[in-house]
Amino acid sequence: MRAPSFYMPRFMPAPDPAARLKMIRYRAWHRGFREADLILGPFADRYVETLDGAQLDELEVILEEPDQYLYAWIVGQEVPPSRMEGSVFSLLIKFGEERRGL
Repeated sequence: MRAPSFYMPRFMPAPDPAARLKMIRYRAWHRGFREADLILGPFADRYVETLDGAQLDELEVILEEPDQYLYAWIVGQEVPPSRMEGSVFSLLIKFGEERRGL
């Protein structure tokens, strides 16, 4: 069962593309779980400008996941559910491995 999200709803339209990217970066850096911030923030800084619209949608869905689950999936403590399969999540996993020196 998925815990409720306390972050910005994913279908709230941003006023413009630059504002959307800024909101995504903010959400990635300010999660309330420092370990997740230190992976998701740099990931957003590195990749958010290169993602297309569908990939940004995928990233926003990822950012809605509760921190403890998302962090456990990124560091390999738990197997992510099938709903997380996608190009952005795969890139995030690879980025997390690089950050941890694996």
